[in-house]
Amino acid sequence: MYNKEKIQDIESKYNVFNEKTEKSLQKRPERLKNFFTGSGDTVNRLYTPCDVANSNYQENVGFPGEYPYTRGVQPTMYRGRLWTMRMYAGFATAEESNQRYKFLIEQGSKGLSVAFDLPTQIGYDSDHTLAEGEVGKVGVAIDSLADMEILFRDISLDKVSTSMTINAPATVLLAMYIAVAEKQGVSAEKLRGTIQNDILKEYIARGTYIFPPNPSMRLITNIFEYCSTDVPQWNTISISGYHIREAGSTAAQEVGFTLADGIAYVEAAIAAGLDVDAFAPRLSFFFNAHNDLLEEVSKYRAARRLWARIMKERFGAKNEKSMALKFHTQTGGSTLTAQQPENNIVRVAIQTLAAVMGGTQSLHTNSKDEALALPTEDSVRVALRTQQIVAHESGVTNTIDPLGGSYYIEAKTDEIEKRAMEYIKKIDELGGAPAAIEKGYIQEEIMDAAYTYQKEIESNERIIVGMNEFQIKEAAPTGLLRVDPIVGQMQKDKLVTLKEKRNSVDVEVALANLKTACEGTENVMPYILVAVKAYATLGEICGVMREVFGEYQQSVNL
Repeated sequence: MYNKEKIQDIESKYNVFNEKTEKSLQKRPERLKNFFTGSGDTVNRLYTPCDVANSNYQENVGFPGEYPYTRGVQPTMYRGRLWTMRMYAGFATAEESNQRYKFLIEQGSKGLSVAFDLPTQIGYDSDHTLAEGEVGKVGVAIDSLADMEILFRDISLDKVSTSMTINAPATVLLAMYIAVAEKQGVSAEKLRGTIQNDILKEYIARGTYIFPPNPSMRLITNIFEYCSTDVPQWNTISISGYHIREAGSTAAQEVGFTLADGIAYVEAAIAAGLDVDAFAPRLSFFFNAHNDLLEEVSKYRAARRLWARIMKERFGAKNEKSMALKFHTQTGGSTLTAQQPENNIVRVAIQTLAAVMGGTQSLHTNSKDEALALPTEDSVRVALRTQQIVAHESGVTNTIDPLGGSYYIEAKTDEIEKRAMEYIKKIDELGGAPAAIEKGYIQEEIMDAAYTYQKEIESNERIIVGMNEFQIKEAAPTGLLRVDPIVGQMQKDKLVTLKEKRNSVDVEVALANLKTACEGTENVMPYILVAVKAYATLGEICGVMREVFGEYQQSVNL
């Protein structure tokens, strides 16, 4: 922190600088009247110590691996170990996705990330009428433990870390993963990975919910409790800002709304009788990476600092791991263009740099053709190589928080933290995140931000290269990955065979016991695990829970 006299001296010199600059602008004006971040916030011409004059280094910035974790959650960061290069993949059948996972591992990916198809995400089997035309389209179809066994065939689950993007039926898919591991001879204690398990952002931005909020929160805290003793290395939730940003939020909204959701989950777990330091170390987060590199780096730093303060000051956490915000990053799908898709390689490279210089723990890089279709193997390879080049050739991993200390970065970090905290306070006034969602506050804020952003594109205030400027005539794209429609029938045939071979009495008993558990207050995870091992299907298990819990209907006022 500069002393008062030094700040006054800098301010005086800065005023002189501005006067000189204004005179030169009469001859050579700046190229834009106003400059803005990717979120639409004003960017000053120059940042100086005056912009961080009130910031105390030790309290607000500090050292990596130490509270408030602004500079990173590990003391050596990437000098000790690189982030996990976790490529998100899954399409068509378990057989095809298994081949893609093996390809990724061969290419140097250190973690897997499972994309499930839409029927799986909302708890329907592939033979359900609502699954027609959607089976295997946006991810892999998983109807039962038999599919999960194929998905991870010849992949040792004690050697790989796996993330699963699944929310409403997260208990079921986690149980399937545990059961596959047991069949491989791998105990649950050795499993490493993350389950998204974030239902609040589904109500806000994504829409793959099944049950109403109260039973959904119960299922989430059941996972917290079960994993704290039985799967201790598993990250029990990935509290997701990614989809909030994809829906059109600003960077500050992404942080504020995501951490507000995190607060709700912590409160629910404490209300269920769990000690904060028993479950909080296994909480993780999931953020987006957009094109404004400096804003994005500041966003990650602000999120870490704000979460550390929330956990310490609001929840009284004592364990340092409870305060350290660990996060996965995915490059921004909404930033990719169908026009001139090769340009997306550059966008993803910028976003990769932002995530890495912001201190991510794992990263998925989107492929150039994802605005058009699921990615081909060649596209996926380029996306993975982008991470590997940044890791081994760019030099940004050689020092910790390389942009820390920049007047702009520190000022922007402070600004995003302040704005995010203002959103959290407003949400608290509304009764917390679930209440704010029911009232439509969060959704309306995101919609307003998205509308503003879209207007800027359509008026050419915001240039998107190749889309609203620098266009070329292009032929129709070729060589895209297409899922064969026959996949749906293949999955239906598998289900017929499964139901003929399994012990139907075991399935009926397991489902009846699960129903009783759902009607009571017991942790449902052990009952779901028994049902999964009996080869009850995803749809059958979720059907029992639908019967007991009901289904969520979003307000028509939103």
